[in-house]
Amino acid sequence: MHNLSYEQVTLKDGFFKKKVDLVRDVTIHSVFDRFNDTGRVGAFACRYTPDNTDGIPMPHVFWDSDVAKWIESVAYLRKTQINPLLEGKVDAIADEIERNRDENGYFNSHYLTVEQENRFSDRTKHELYCAGHLLEAAIAYKRATGKDKLYRLVKDYIDYIDRVFRVEGSAAFVTPGHEEIELALIKLYRESGEEKYLDLALFFLDERGGDKEKHLFSDERAASYTQSHLPVRAQRTAEGHAVRLCYLFTAAAEAAYLRRDDELKEAAEAVFRNIVERRMYVTGGIGSTCVGEAFEDDYLLPNETAYCETCASIGLMLFAHRMQLLSDDAIYADVIERELYNGMLAGLSLDGKSFFYENPLKIALDHHSRAFSGKMRIHFPITERVEVFGCSCCPPNLTRIIPSVGNYIATVDGSTVRLHQYIASSLDLGDATLSIDTNYPADGEIKLTLRGEAKQIGLRIPSWCESYSVDKNGEVRNGYLYVTLADGEAVTLSLSMTVRFIEASPFVRENAGRIALSYGPIVYCAEAVHNPTALIGGAHLDDIRIDVSGVTYVSFDETYGLPVVFMTAYRREVPFSSAPLYSYAPTPLEPVPLQLIPYACYANAGSSDMQVWFLKA
Repeated sequence: MHNLSYEQVTLKDGFFKKKVDLVRDVTIHSVFDRFNDTGRVGAFACRYTPDNTDGIPMPHVFWDSDVAKWIESVAYLRKTQINPLLEGKVDAIADEIERNRDENGYFNSHYLTVEQENRFSDRTKHELYCAGHLLEAAIAYKRATGKDKLYRLVKDYIDYIDRVFRVEGSAAFVTPGHEEIELALIKLYRESGEEKYLDLALFFLDERGGDKEKHLFSDERAASYTQSHLPVRAQRTAEGHAVRLCYLFTAAAEAAYLRRDDELKEAAEAVFRNIVERRMYVTGGIGSTCVGEAFEDDYLLPNETAYCETCASIGLMLFAHRMQLLSDDAIYADVIERELYNGMLAGLSLDGKSFFYENPLKIALDHHSRAFSGKMRIHFPITERVEVFGCSCCPPNLTRIIPSVGNYIATVDGSTVRLHQYIASSLDLGDATLSIDTNYPADGEIKLTLRGEAKQIGLRIPSWCESYSVDKNGEVRNGYLYVTLADGEAVTLSLSMTVRFIEASPFVRENAGRIALSYGPIVYCAEAVHNPTALIGGAHLDDIRIDVSGVTYVSFDETYGLPVVFMTAYRREVPFSSAPLYSYAPTPLEPVPLQLIPYACYANAGSSDMQVWFLKA
């Protein structure tokens, strides 16, 4: 079984082709310009000196990874268009790496200029994380362009890392503080066929949480921040920094697949279930606290202070993508879909130029004003996207994940093709071509046409779907409807698309007595800026009530490229500006119009109150 590569997928006109076009035409250039402005690109020239007489910005420990993800993005975009300008910028960066690496092949713009004597001495400083992202970029760029210079340079660096960490054990630590290189090494093993790179990935997986690094942590909580509290095979819950956790178990899942390792598989399955059953927001967001950008206890999912880093949503997609190799259960594709249309996508503005790092499920602007005036000591996420961050990992993560969306569409197992995501596209299966024609997720009709050798097609029936119809008999197993198509044969799947109301587990105290709305895979929110009539007189979204038996109206909106929802909601019938502090219940309710937009599109009309969970009328 293998995941079909984006290289074998040609996107057709539809929702995600428009997003890829946006990244190609706007976002990739905007991100590079901001990285150039802030010194990230120039850092590869290694001109910074400790006395800093030239005023060059000091390279940060994670800057190399930001640029590396941008390079990887350029590689994926080449699928739809060759851009000599972008390739020239990548080639120039490769030249700088060749010019400035040391005699061992080592390259890190921070350590080569800021603290040359301290390389591989501080586990927290992202050296191996940066190396991992450089490796992923080099592999993708070689595959996309045929140019192997960057690949050869980074491979030399990885050989040095292998010698220092696995062969000699001469570094001051054993495993990466920020996981990432593990999954990159598995990519290198697949690309090169050299077993030693898989061995190194397994070395980092197996040594994590072992006795050799116990002295680095003051207690178990400190160790759990980097998933070092237990050996990987013994972990069963999602702990610590959310992005690191997902990158770690992405590698663990793929290693389990490659080595038929049941212990790693069991750990990965348990951790994944813990996330999606107890520690994931309805939008797919994970990592609920700003303290350590981390997971909290089961069911502790605050809305207004939700951290939900964009990179964490992408990390969960990567994790689920590898888990698809271990199982035919639709849960993994369901989670990827939740991220594609909600948690991940919320990080990018509609114009493609600005980003969110954090993605809360509620914004109350008066709380923000109090917090920033010093009257509250609570961290709230920002309310308007920006073009670059001090820690700007999320923008290039988006520019690489969106152009490679073809990776997530299908899994091939002999003559069986499981369709995980319904994205308008044509799939090259080698001995056949499968065409997917759909306006999904605007509507639920998906037409498939096969040309070539007969295939068994597994059609995912999404977990949100109450009913469906298909014009061909089939068998349902683990969330997939299996039908057989011969050359020239077509089948149409129609998923029932209705507004559905969602309740959280009663253990999620934050959402007790509240509901959220979805339409197909899309989770919705309301913003004050779109609902002036409902909020007239000083009312606020917290007082809006929704009747689950009420009538809803769905209309496609070109601004979002997705449907919006209109309905009649209710609020207390009082003059808010003169309402008493307390009054006797029940206060009469009055109907008000309410418009809800896709959660992924919030904050594109300026700062505004926003809410996902509403009181029930």
